[in-house]
Amino acid sequence: MPASAAGKDLEVWFPDEARVGQKGSLEAIWAARGIGAAIIMPAVNTEAMNEHLKEISCQVATCAHALLVCDGAGWHQPGERLIVPDNITLLRLPPYAPELNPMENVRDYLQGNKLSSRVCDTYEAMRDASKEARNFIANDADRIISIGTRDWAHVSL
Repeated sequence: MPASAAGKDLEVWFPDEARVGQKGSLEAIWAARGIGAAIIMPAVNTEAMNEHLKEISCQVATCAHALLVCDGAGWHQPGERLIVPDNITLLRLPPYAPELNPMENVRDYLQGNKLSSRVCDTYEAMRDASKEARNFIANDADRIISIGTRDWAHVSL
């Protein structure tokens, strides 16, 4: 962690790309807090990740530093093109470890319950469906906690 994070609360964030429009699966999941940040972009790349990092940075509490747990996607790699705000530190997961990112389950839930039964003829229709799904889940923190909970991980608030 950078020196600027010393003495600050730590917020742990788990990003994931939904990739709306891909063939999904039908599934049923029962679900029972936090802040979220989402953007809708026509592509998944470093430019989109930079925009997502800006949005997350705006949502991090003033007295906190965010630890962003990322998978190994190319657009998550630090370098000259990825611009990481000062209030965020990236933590890269080991390869092939989707079970360590609870947002994978939230994405699967949205695909299975809100997006897989839709056919979108335009980018705008896909964007609108994505916004509707994001708003549905963003307004139900208990559902997010329920979906993302792991038996082997315990976090006390």
